[in-house]
Amino acid sequence: MTTTRLLVFFFLPLVLIHGTISVIVTTSNPKMEVYENTNAVLSCKFQTERKTVPRIEWKKKGQDVSYVYFDGEFTGLFKGRASIDGATVTLHGVNQKDSGVYHCEVTARQDKIRLGEVTVSLNVLVPLHAPSCHVPEIAMSGSVVELHCEDKLTVPPVAYNWYKDNRPLSTAQAPDINYSVDNKTGTLKFKSLSKSDAGQYRCETSNGIGPPKSCVGQHLNVTEFELNLTLVIAVGVGAALLLLSCSLAVCLCCQRGYCCCYYKERIGGKHKRNMANYSPPPDPKHYKHTESFVI
Repeated sequence: MTTTRLLVFFFLPLVLIHGTISVIVTTSNPKMEVYENTNAVLSCKFQTERKTVPRIEWKKKGQDVSYVYFDGEFTGLFKGRASIDGATVTLHGVNQKDSGVYHCEVTARQDKIRLGEVTVSLNVLVPLHAPSCHVPEIAMSGSVVELHCEDKLTVPPVAYNWYKDNRPLSTAQAPDINYSVDNKTGTLKFKSLSKSDAGQYRCETSNGIGPPKSCVGQHLNVTEFELNLTLVIAVGVGAALLLLSCSLAVCLCCQRGYCCCYYKERIGGKHKRNMANYSPPPDPKHYKHTESFVI
């Protein structure tokens, strides 16, 4: 009995150790964030049960799974712009398209558990760009007017803030404020534009990474349509003169047309009446015969 217990104590640790040792894959940085046009180091470290050269593969997950490193070389878009040290991959000059989830797979064929893998997510940050602002040069007082600001290149998305004459516009909803600011879309909307809203406007973007960026200020002019007695009289006189001129022209044309038709009608009727009463002159032979007879 004592001998059996000694054998169990001796072999049990070996069985447990032998059963649990397998290829182990780890990473020192499972979430990577780097700026565009810099290098991204995708960490992948492994430990195998037996000292053999394992098979290393890198894949990128997206709509479709694509190989990054396969059969000892880089493939596709990563060919010529990546390097590997052990199982750690360095991508050179990354861009927005390189963002995604990467899998490092290590296969040790002589280990009891042959496959080990680890996941690394890469997020490529695009520095802030100067936004483009759209401000109308002139607008009518009392109208609904929208000012727009856009920055579709920066990653992560930016927040928008508007300034008038270099003073920030409030985003609070208050009864005495006739505008609203959408920080997510960059739209500044005036419900009813007033003369006091005229000024220089600019938009500023920020996303917590680097200093904010803004567009060049653009001036908004507000015009008012004022009615006064002089203007009303001038418009009335002008309209009356125009109406009188048109009436005279129409009457003149109609009168001329009527006279011509009437003249033609009179001449034509008189001619018809004359033709009805017309009798041809006697034949000259008749005159000669008469004269001879008289003599």
